[in-house]
Amino acid sequence: MYRTHRCNEIRENHIGMTVELAGWVDVVRDHGGVLFVDLRDETGITQVVVHDEKLLKGISKETVISVHGTVSKRDESTVNPKIETGLVELIADDLKVLGLCSRDLPFEIGSKDTNENLRLKHRFLDLRNPALHNNIILRSKVIGHMRRLMEERGFLDIQTPILTASSPEGARDFLVPSRKHPGKFYALPQAPQQFKQLLMVSGFDKYYQIAPCFRDEDARADRSPGEFYQLDFEMAFSTQEEVLKVCEDVVSDIFRTFSDKKVTDTPFRCIPYREAMAKYGSDKPDLRNPLVICDLTDMFRRVKFKPFMNKPVRGIVAPCKNERWFFDKSLAFATKQAKMAGLAHITLLNAETFEFKDDPIIKVMTEEEKREIVSLTGVKEGETIFFICDTVSDIADKNAGVIRTWLGNELGLINKDSFEFCFVVDFPMYERDEITDKIIFTHNPFSMPQGGLEALETMDPTEILAYQYDLVCNGIELASGAVRNHSPEIMRKAFEIAGYTEEEVKKRFSALYNAFQFGAPPHAGMAPGVDRIVMLLADTETIRDVIAFPLDGTAQDQMLGAPGEVTELQLFEANVSIRGKGSSETLGSEGGDSSNFAATVNSAKSSVQTKESKLRGLEQVNELQFTDEEKKNMQSILDSMFKKEAELSSVDTNDVEAMVYVMPMTNVLREDARNQAFDRKDLLKGAPQSTEDSWQVPRLVK
Repeated sequence: MYRTHRCNEIRENHIGMTVELAGWVDVVRDHGGVLFVDLRDETGITQVVVHDEKLLKGISKETVISVHGTVSKRDESTVNPKIETGLVELIADDLKVLGLCSRDLPFEIGSKDTNENLRLKHRFLDLRNPALHNNIILRSKVIGHMRRLMEERGFLDIQTPILTASSPEGARDFLVPSRKHPGKFYALPQAPQQFKQLLMVSGFDKYYQIAPCFRDEDARADRSPGEFYQLDFEMAFSTQEEVLKVCEDVVSDIFRTFSDKKVTDTPFRCIPYREAMAKYGSDKPDLRNPLVICDLTDMFRRVKFKPFMNKPVRGIVAPCKNERWFFDKSLAFATKQAKMAGLAHITLLNAETFEFKDDPIIKVMTEEEKREIVSLTGVKEGETIFFICDTVSDIADKNAGVIRTWLGNELGLINKDSFEFCFVVDFPMYERDEITDKIIFTHNPFSMPQGGLEALETMDPTEILAYQYDLVCNGIELASGAVRNHSPEIMRKAFEIAGYTEEEVKKRFSALYNAFQFGAPPHAGMAPGVDRIVMLLADTETIRDVIAFPLDGTAQDQMLGAPGEVTELQLFEANVSIRGKGSSETLGSEGGDSSNFAATVNSAKSSVQTKESKLRGLEQVNELQFTDEEKKNMQSILDSMFKKEAELSSVDTNDVEAMVYVMPMTNVLREDARNQAFDRKDLLKGAPQSTEDSWQVPRLVK
């Protein structure tokens, strides 16, 4: 036995008892012949008193030790109220080293100033930081609580495949090549979307799982690149309202259990998507922010202020100080950080006389228009109206949302001690791609359109709403879900509008398309994000702080070195060729039976060349001999050339016209004139030995 108690379990009732503790040396303090050790384990810290200095000889911070001794009450002058064991200490009579820390620490455990990449490279050390350690413990407890809540409601925990087929779900897939099926790939699931729908068709009423999801996306503070987890659940014979009820009950319970902050009362408010964009400038509104956006477009059609005429105009009333420096700061944020054209404002000085601070906008407004803008915005004396304008209505909304958030933070209007939840509902089914102008799905392509097949056949696609909904908390999307389409006719038409042929639908979603023709029940579901929930509960600014071994901001594992290189043999066996590396042809076979392919692999193993062997071949062909440093430099040059070749090869030039010169040019060719003649005798002067048809020259390379 290494220990009888854990560090944070020692209390006054243990005084006089002989115990054994084990953990890491957190701090060593020398008080003139008496040494004090803060011993740390997962639970907390206990102070250990060491009278025999020899016991600590050669022991450094972060060494793992076990200590045998007697629990004693601390002197009143040494009581530490900051830790739970602060009234007692352990008097050591024996100490054993269990795991020596033999290297200098790359950083101080718990240091906030350490570069994140360095901490991620030594994540096993970083996780000893009590704050991070407790985040991971919190995550475990939250997931355990989730499971209990779902099972209490009759949901079955069912695992779905990790290796599956690629499908268009909004992000890039992670692809996995198949060894047994050359030229074909698995995809890691972006979500268990099709599988959970198929479970409903299979006759299961309620499914859930803590599902791993994989998306090749860029990192954000609230989004981990590559891999994340969600509480995925689906319900047969259910409506949107029933799904939202389960979600709000479970999420509300979790936040009330694991946080002391104020949590929105249930039922959560439902805000239509268009209202969210109009009032808050975002489909993820932070309801802690009291500021609301007003649409002033109609009014400024009449006001003769040229920059705003016939353009979408939004207004935000803010209780800011009428000080020049603040307005300058707001303008700088709008133009430099938010990339807006500008940010206008007017301040109400007198509510009775409708007097505003002199401003170009006010100069062109009539007394009636001043009264109207006060009525429309609700601006009070001393408050300022900020104006956001753009040529495109959607951009005006989003820019107004950015300014609303900035003002809320700058003016200290956001209550940091609350969790404000809402559902955003009635999302558009489709939108136009800004680049291609094609109709694309706005959200989940498997959603049921409001109005069903009739809406798809008769309405403008951009006007069709879907039974789609998000759970939002403090401006962060915590969950997405939808009432699912369970009709093959509706599915076919919905994808047709987005540019998919029936053949494509049958090929890419064959299982769902086929299953729906055998009697599919109405069903709906949702998926709250586990990582984001824990991030909010832990009150941390980055999602990486609640994931045990996260990727960094560039989607790399600093500790294990992923993504990393593999051998050419591994690539060969997986039937993969990397552009710019070796042959441009695909390694492996396009077909044939498995025995032939195995024989091909076996025969090729001996011929697979490494970079080093290729370089040796170049030396032999050119009769050269490189030093180690020259080899290194040469390999670097070759790698750079291969990389550049790959970049050029990846460029699609099918629709690119042949290059033409912008400026007219005339080729200038030199005159092809013979200036000097050599006869045979002259040419053979440098050859010591010659015959009628050949000559011999000295060997230059040995």
